[in-house]
Amino acid sequence: MYITGARFPGRYVQAPGLISRLGAQAETLGKHALVILDRNLADVLRGPLEEGVKPLSAVISVHGGECSEQEITRNVEEGRAKGVDMIIGVGGGKALDTAKSVAFRLGGLPCVIVPTIAASDAPCSALAVVYKESDHSVDYDYFLPRNPDLVLVDTQIIAQAPSRFLAAGIGDALATWYEAESSRIADAPNCWGTHGSALAFEIARFCRDTIVEYGAEALRECDAGEAGPAFERVVEANILLSGAGFESGGVAGAHAIHHGLCELPDVHHHLHGEKVAIGVLATLLIHGNRDEYEKVRDYCLSVRLPTRLSDIGIVEVSDEKLQAVAQRACRPGEIMENEPITVTPDMVVAALRQLA
Repeated sequence: MYITGARFPGRYVQAPGLISRLGAQAETLGKHALVILDRNLADVLRGPLEEGVKPLSAVISVHGGECSEQEITRNVEEGRAKGVDMIIGVGGGKALDTAKSVAFRLGGLPCVIVPTIAASDAPCSALAVVYKESDHSVDYDYFLPRNPDLVLVDTQIIAQAPSRFLAAGIGDALATWYEAESSRIADAPNCWGTHGSALAFEIARFCRDTIVEYGAEALRECDAGEAGPAFERVVEANILLSGAGFESGGVAGAHAIHHGLCELPDVHHHLHGEKVAIGVLATLLIHGNRDEYEKVRDYCLSVRLPTRLSDIGIVEVSDEKLQAVAQRACRPGEIMENEPITVTPDMVVAALRQLA
């Protein structure tokens, strides 16, 4: 049977100052929450969270920094010991992915996601990327059976973050349409085993159009710490449109190359969306689409995204490094197989060399 479909979070709400209504928005889901709070924001947000989560009772667990088996297990044990009936994740992508994983392992508890940056499309998805604590490379993609029950986006908080995070989110969102289009042409299934509906591909297109129209102005508003009109549009694109677009439309070469890049210690201080942007450019080169590559390269420059390997820390480019990236990107069963052509490690190496 050929099944098409799309999936979304249970609810999505966005406004400046919304963290003050976290408890009111979440109280239909549970009464006693484990709040997994990004360690980089613990000092700043603990007070607003403790006030905003009312009337719920909450136990705050400061996240260790990596979405790893160890961190997931630690929070599962904490949640079980405290008898919580809801998980709330607050912070960047790794804290949020940990929260989603913990909610699932505690028997499918309701999950509330509160992103504090718009640096990726992680918040709305039923996917968590689990990394190794040892070398911070990708361990595995954790496909969960349910999207978050509530995604609450306080754009006032997000506007206070460095604009680099917003730019990285634009990089992740940039991949959404290209990968969905590759999946559509290849008739490849999405990450939950169906084929994208017509709506899924329209969301991916709208995501692309939004970041192209509003991206540069949104970054200027973010520089000023303002949640202005363009900023609101791009935050929605980075989080909601990109999340629904990739999950329902499909993922392919750009994220496969991202996974490969994560094999190199050189890139570990660079953001997910920055590496994904390199993956988009490399995939366009693999397809021999030079005109589109040049258009996307120029756009990346306009929104502060990397266009060369040196921009993401790979200053010394060697055959050994490129082969490590390519072998990981093209390993059997990898999402590179969702491209409409067969992509070999040699093709990945050749494309990355053009970005050196």
